Amino acid sequence: MPPEVAFGGTGLAFAGVTFAAGAPTPLLVLFEHQWGFHAGILTVAFAIYAFGLLLSLLVVGSLSDYIGRRPVLIGALSVQLLAMAMFFFASNIEWVIAARAVQGLATGAAFSAFTAALVELAPPRHRELGAVIGSVAPAGGIGLGALLTGAAIQFTGAPAKIVFAGLALVTSLGIGVAFLSAETVIRRPGARRASRPNLSVPRPAVREFVAAVPVQIGAWMFVGLFLGLIPTIIRGLFHINSGLLIGATVFAEPGAAAIVGLFIGGLSPRTSNQLGGATIIVGSAVVIAGIAARVLSLLVIGGLIGGVGWGSSYSGTLRMLSPLAQPDQRAGLFAAVFTVAYLAFGVPVIVAGQLIPQAGLSSTTTGYCVAIVAVATTGLIAQSGAARRRTRADAVEPRLDGDNGLVRGSSGRLSRGASSETGCPQTLEARRSRT
Repeated sequence: MPPEVAFGGTGLAFAGVTFAAGAPTPLLVLFEHQWGFHAGILTVAFAIYAFGLLLSLLVVGSLSDYIGRRPVLIGALSVQLLAMAMFFFASNIEWVIAARAVQGLATGAAFSAFTAALVELAPPRHRELGAVIGSVAPAGGIGLGALLTGAAIQFTGAPAKIVFAGLALVTSLGIGVAFLSAETVIRRPGARRASRPNLSVPRPAVREFVAAVPVQIGAWMFVGLFLGLIPTIIRGLFHINSGLLIGATVFAEPGAAAIVGLFIGGLSPRTSNQLGGATIIVGSAVVIAGIAARVLSLLVIGGLIGGVGWGSSYSGTLRMLSPLAQPDQRAGLFAAVFTVAYLAFGVPVIVAGQLIPQAGLSSTTTGYCVAIVAVATTGLIAQSGAARRRTRADAVEPRLDGDNGLVRGSSGRLSRGASSETGCPQTLEARRSRT
């Protein structure tokens, strides 16, 4: 297959995977109405996807580096096709939960392989296009999947059949593209060793990791709120049954995050993290006001603001931590970040779902948002403390970036290192010898 066609087909297949991740969100409240289960079961059906994705990402996330992109993509898309078939034929919530678990496993296996393949298959003049698609597609795809599924609920009589039949077709085409595309990786040994989950935070990154954890918990709890609870809130508190409106409201949060991902790189990692924490707090407060006043527009505005916080804080955290680990340590470090993220994405929603029958939907949701504000505020305080420590450390001695020997100050910007005794340029090798 010509490289340009392979690149376009791979991008389409990746879009299908991310669309599928958001598609069930508006359908779950429809199934709740049709099959008569309570909101606690609905949140389990939502969150089981996150746990399956995390497990798969930790176990086979780096497998394509060893055995090649094509085998991993073919296998992951085949599992995705099975999940779409399970959704298509599901007749009760148990089948939906099982399908979501299988879907999570498929997405986790495909995620890193798709991201790498898009960069490697991109036309030589547009290599950055593959990286942009890989970074923006997950959030944007989830939002668009929810929006289009909401439209199917609004305007068709069999939305689940239409949505999952269409996604099964796209997935099948993606399998064909993977079969016909050129392999971009040379096989190498070590696949079995790489399949062992490796969660590790290198010592130089410990303080920044600890400072980033509360912000990430708050950000991903906010994501869980919009993808896991907002459909129930709109139906239960606002008494609105419009599938299109539910899909559009859910779209607000990941859609804003995807757009922010395109432009946030100009900010320093610290500023990006702090902006993220602050906007998550503001977004949660606006959602609380919208629930209290029963004003749906405030819910949408809160989602847009919180989406900016998610995209900004996630980008800032990854850019902040990456220079603090050697290349062979980053997989374990990012695995630790992903573990925090997806546990915060899934566990609080399940807890909230179990509380709704006893405490009520309004009180549970308000308490959930208050918890987000508390955690994100803790994160802002931690970020301020980390910034002060870094400023003091930089005043004593500049910090070297582990890959290229450049000095990285508290702003995250790079400059050539200089000896404190002479002010002359100093290479990484000379610094190590001196140490």
